[in-house]
This record gives sequence, C-alpha cells and structure tokens, in this order.
Amino acid sequence: MPPRPLPAARRFGARTAAVLVTGALAAAVMPPAAEAAAVLVTHPTAYVDPLIGSSNGGNTYPGATLPYGMIGWSPTSTRGDQTSTGAANGYDYGTTRLRGLSLTHVNGAGCNPGAAGDVPIMPFVGDVTSSPSADTKDAVYAANFSHDNERAVPGRYTVGLDNGTTADLAVSRRAGVADFSFPAGKPANLLFRVSNSLNGSEDAQVDIDTAHRKVTGSVLTGAFCGRRANGGTNNRKSYYRLYFSASFDRDFSSTGTWKDGTLAPGATTGSGGEGYATGADRAGRGSGGWVGFDTSAGTDVHMRIGISYVSLAGAEANLKEEVAPHAGVDDVAAAAQRTWDRELRSVRTGGGSTAQRTTFYTALYHSLMQPNLISDTDGRYPGMDGAPHRVKRGQGAQYSNFSGWDQYRAQIQLLALLKPEIAGDFAQSLYNFAQQNGGVWDRWVHINGATHVMTGDPTAATLATFYAMGVRNFDYEGAYESLARQATVPVDDGLSDAGCPGQCTGQRPNLAQYLKSHYAPQDVCHCWGGAAETLEDAVADAALGRWAELLGRGEEAKSFKERGGWWRNVFNSAATDGAGTTGHIQARNLDGSWVTPFAPGSDRGFAQGTSATYTWMVPQDVQGLAEAMGGRDTAAKRLDGFFHKPDGSWSVKGGDALRYDPTNEPGIHAPWLYNALGRPWKTQATVREILDTVYGTGPGGLPGNDDLGTMSAWYVFSALGLYPQTPGTATMLLGAPLFPNAVIGRPHGKDITISAPGADATHPYIDAVKVNGRISDRSWTDSRLVTRGGSMAYRLSEEPNTGWATAPSGLPQ
Repeated sequence: MPPRPLPAARRFGARTAAVLVTGALAAAVMPPAAEAAAVLVTHPTAYVDPLIGSSNGGNTYPGATLPYGMIGWSPTSTRGDQTSTGAANGYDYGTTRLRGLSLTHVNGAGCNPGAAGDVPIMPFVGDVTSSPSADTKDAVYAANFSHDNERAVPGRYTVGLDNGTTADLAVSRRAGVADFSFPAGKPANLLFRVSNSLNGSEDAQVDIDTAHRKVTGSVLTGAFCGRRANGGTNNRKSYYRLYFSASFDRDFSSTGTWKDGTLAPGATTGSGGEGYATGADRAGRGSGGWVGFDTSAGTDVHMRIGISYVSLAGAEANLKEEVAPHAGVDDVAAAAQRTWDRELRSVRTGGGSTAQRTTFYTALYHSLMQPNLISDTDGRYPGMDGAPHRVKRGQGAQYSNFSGWDQYRAQIQLLALLKPEIAGDFAQSLYNFAQQNGGVWDRWVHINGATHVMTGDPTAATLATFYAMGVRNFDYEGAYESLARQATVPVDDGLSDAGCPGQCTGQRPNLAQYLKSHYAPQDVCHCWGGAAETLEDAVADAALGRWAELLGRGEEAKSFKERGGWWRNVFNSAATDGAGTTGHIQARNLDGSWVTPFAPGSDRGFAQGTSATYTWMVPQDVQGLAEAMGGRDTAAKRLDGFFHKPDGSWSVKGGDALRYDPTNEPGIHAPWLYNALGRPWKTQATVREILDTVYGTGPGGLPGNDDLGTMSAWYVFSALGLYPQTPGTATMLLGAPLFPNAVIGRPHGKDITISAPGADATHPYIDAVKVNGRISDRSWTDSRLVTRGGSMAYRLSEEPNTGWATAPSGLPQ
C-alpha cells in the first residue's frame, strides 16, 4: 500500500496566515494543567504484546524474560535446517515449527542467526531411537504449533505443540520454572540440545543425575553474526560458556545421550560441539541428552532451572536465591508481572486508544529488556579477558549486550532518563570490559566478548550522554580518560583489515591517518566506509568535547569539539544528484580526491545506508550542515524531498535508497531536524505520520530490527513529544505528544509531567507550549528538564502554527 498523501489540514504550508502566539495571548488560552486530565495507566503490562516485532524483520522474541534479565526463555524455530532458524534470534511469527525452548536470547539484533539461543530444551513425544543431531532437517525431533495455542505476556510464555505437549514457562532474572504437560499413555521425553546454540558451539557438556533428578551442563559458544559473509571467520570464535542446572519434581524413567550420529541410550554424560559453520559444514554434529518420564504416573513435569556465565555452582546459587523451593509457574509469573509493572510505570500515560497504549507500552517493554545481567547473585561475572571477576563495591551488577552503533541514538537516552542507576552500572560495566581488554572499548559487546560489529566509536557517545543526563554512579573520570585515550592514541589493531567490512577489529581504525587527514580516507581507512566512519567519529568526538567541558577539561573540550566539525571534510559541495541538487556527504581517498562514481543512492563509503541518508547524519551541527547546503531554507526543502515523493506523497516506510528509511539507525533522527531549520511543524507532521503508519500492533508492528530496543525507544520518545537532540547533551527536541497526559518518573527527583488535553488524531500540531508554567517559543528544552524534572503543557491544533518556535535566535544548534 503506497504512503497516503497528507490531508489538506496537515499539508506543509496549509496555514498560510499563521499566528505567532505571544506570551500574553498564549497565557490566556493555554489550558490549565489539570483540565481534562486522563486517567493514568496503572497496570501497563496489560497493554504489552511481546509478539509485536516478531515478523517484518523486527527480530524480537516473545519468550519469558525480565527487565535487564540474564535468562530469556523463548522458542528456537526451524524451517528444516538444524543449523539455522526461522529468523535472527530464533523466532519469526511466520515460522510455526520449533526444535526447542532456548534459555538465552537477544532482542532485535539484525543478522541471522544473531546471537545466543543457548540450550534448546525440547518436549518430545515418542521413543528416542536416533541421534537428534543426525536429524539435520528437523523432521523428527521438532514439532509444529499454532498461534492459537501460544500466549506471551511479560515474564511468561506458553505454547501448545502439535505433538500433544504444552510448555508453560516463567522466569526470574537468572532462573526459571516450567510446567511440561505430556499426552497420557505415550513416551514422554525432554531433550537437552546443549550444543545447538544459534551460531553453533565449540564444545558442550551434559550430565544426568538420576538420584537427585537433575540435568546439568554447559555450552562453550559465541560467534555473534558468525556466519555473515562480510565478517568472515574473524568472529567465528568462542568467548563465553553458559552453565545450567535443572531439577525436577519426579524421577526419570529413562536417560540417554548422543554425540553427532551416535546414540547412547541409558548413558548419563555426553559432550561435543557443532562448530561455527552452517549448512552441510555443520549438519549432523553436536551433543545432548534426554530424560524420560512415565506418564502412567502423571502427565505433568515441573522443572526448575538456573543459569550462569561463571560456573555450575553459580547457576545453582542463582536458582536458589531467586526462586523459592516450591514456587510454581503461576507464582513466578505473578512476581514477573509485578516487576514489569513497576518498571513500565516509569512512564504513566493517560488517554489514547487501546492500540496506541499497546504499541507504546510494548515499545517501552522492548526498550527496557536490555542491557542484560551477566553477573551472578554473588557479583561474579566473566571478564573480557576470559577470567572471572567480581563487581566492586558501589556497582550493583555487571551488564552486557551493547549494540552501540544502534543504541547510542535513542535507547541509551531513554535508559538514562528512566533508569539512571541501571545506566550507571552499565557504564561501569563497559569500562570494566575496556580495562580487561587492553583499554579497548568494543563497539558491540555480547556477554563478555568483543564482536567488533558496525563502525564508529559509539561508547564515547553513550557515556558522554549518560554523564550529560545526570548519571553519576560510575567512574566517569576514569572512563572519560580511557575513551579520550582511545580517540587520540593509535594502536596496531587500527591498521588491521580483519573482519572488514562489518566487523573490523580496529575501534578507531587508522587513527594516525585520521588525525592527520581530518577524515577517514576510503582507500586506507581499514573500516567499513570512510564517509560513515568520519561522520560517526565526528559525532563521538563532539560528545567527548561536551563531556570534557562538563568535567572542566577546557583544552580537551576545545580539541574534541573541533574534531566534531570534521564532518565538513566529507561534505562535497559539488556532488550532485543529477537533478540539480548539489552538496552531499561523499567518501574521499587519501590524496584528497572524491571517490567516484558518485550517486546519492549508493552505499559506497557508507555502512548500512546511502549518501542520501548519511548526508543528514550531523546531529551535533545542524546549523553548520544547513549553511553548507546553502542555508536553512534550502536545507528544509531538501529535507522535504527526503520524506516525500516528487508528487508530495509520503515516503517514510523505507525501500527507497534516496529517502527516509525507518528500518535502520543512520537517519532515524532526521524527522527532528526541522526544529533546527525553523520549521518545527514539519517535524510534528512527519513524526506523526511515522507513528501512525510505520509502527503499530501485531507481529509486524515494528519497521525493522528492534536493535536492542533502539527502534522501540524512538517510538517511546516520539509518542511523548520529546527526542534527544544529539549525543553528549541532555537537550530534548519538542514534538506533539500522542497522549493527553503522561508522567515520566524520575527515581531521585521531580517527575516530568506532560499535559496535552487536545491530543488526538486530528490535533498533530503544536500551537503553544508552557515549560514549568512559562510560555516557551523554543522547539527544544535545555538540560534542566531532564536533570531536574518539570512540566510541559501543550495546546495542540488541527493546523500547523508556522510562526511558533521559528525565530533564528531561538533555534537548536
């Protein structure tokens, strides 16, 4: 379905006789804060649908997990290839056959098979007569299911399989419980496919203790995105071992293990990995074990399980600490719901439709699924050096799973705003990893592994943002110094092409040349793309400059802020699109020449995007970008063309290399650039169009990879009428709220209240705004709203107010 044209009342420029609302007039007509206050949501879990994003490339997973949880118990699906799944991260709504319920998952990572999916546990009806690893097509030891027999809610997942079994799962943060129901009178077995992680494994172990009704084991794995072509074998490596301990409420009637094609009925120990290849290169390999149950004595089996990245003892201690000895699925699920309700009440909305509340709270749910715990209840965790460590006093826990290139644009800002203590622990966790990794801050950290995925230096942007937004519970002086060193001192890895493109080892590739050229030369950059690397580093350096300034490091602030302007060195004012528009971001060679041939729709010199998208990726200097394009008027007209087809209809759903792509990160800030160009009503119209047509309910409700909550965080901010201006600041850009009322809870300070009584489908524009009771003619707020709390009161209108927040002196930079 093509994008629908804008209704007459919403077309840009429709209000030709705009009224500039003065302070006196606005004060007279702004509604009282308490007027028409909608009832705030008290049980937000009632509106969460974990299946949103499970198709359309969203790559979410529906299984049981808690906020920041270690365990994410969810299906591993199959399309008839045991070395692959239905989609990245193990689940796709359109694939209704599964081979197990795996203990760990990553939310929304964009490559297939993604990461984790450790230890699939499969309820199987029938005798185990052959090795499950030899079932390479998943023809025997897998089962179909119908979505009619599937239910997912925060902290609980239930599915009925066509083989007659039902699995009901609920979790704490590091442990879980399950009820498995088998058909009466038939052989009932649980298969522990210990080697069958999504990316494969180097080794795995299973041990069955019949006397104590326990199954324990581990898997040595890693290899995030291990089979993607552009990373080659650079990332096909082990970097973590997951341990598990499962105990049962009844005796085993049979046991057995397998390795590769060999079955060992009656055995109680087994081992063997699968390798990290795929298809025929891996098929038929692996190990596992099974336990059987006598259904004549009852058809239900209750299991308790704990996991750990440190040791088997850690897994058992985590289970003991988090799940009471006789707690059932209902008990654990009820506790999970309370936990999720508490977290999601960080933002209480009032009004809106049921569909809007469902979309909003599911987006908030996905945003707060990460970072993920990797430390045990005793504080021990695996370091990036491969050795066990313990969190130090003052740090609550060690967290991981940092999709930096994605998250630094929206998700980390939401985390800092709503959960500053978690943000601080996360910042300290990343600093701990860097100290264990020779001072290198990896851009995509999974568990305790440096995966090198993507480009730029997103950790610098992330921690600078945390500090700017008031997060202080981490060693910010030490972290700053370490990140500044990474940005200024070249290392040998920066000259390596290992893993390039996509997973280049160097975190500041060819830094010595970058510091000399003031851009990343395409022909010697040792990076994914020279133009993209330059833009990413400029954003990171600008953020470091702001951080240095807040820390009182004036000379360093000046230097990094200057480097934040190096984006100009890859802006070619003569580059043309062939239709008369000149001025684009373009890659350059070492000798200064522009990389040719050039076309705005080309991705040469870029990472997962085109010049048309990356040309707008200068959030730290929008006024400078506009000047380079010929002024704000020219830039605004060009931005119109980024969101609209030549006939004026919307183009915001992706699929056009020359226009906005809501499915990937480099351009997701672009709808908010109109604020700095003096046309905030266009931000309001564009954001509302995206909220209404790109996001929604149902499995296809996300535009693309959720990327560890990033796309969901974009929705949360946009629905609240706020958006982070640029990394390294606490400044928020203003848009029109979707809900009449909202309260953003701040754990240790004054809440942020948002009142917009006229918010509905017919009032997408801002007519006037009060900030803390005072009329504001700015389309942005300074850091005080985020760091101190306050109130926002909106009067919304059906037509755009083309005079509000347009004065050049009051525009965001």
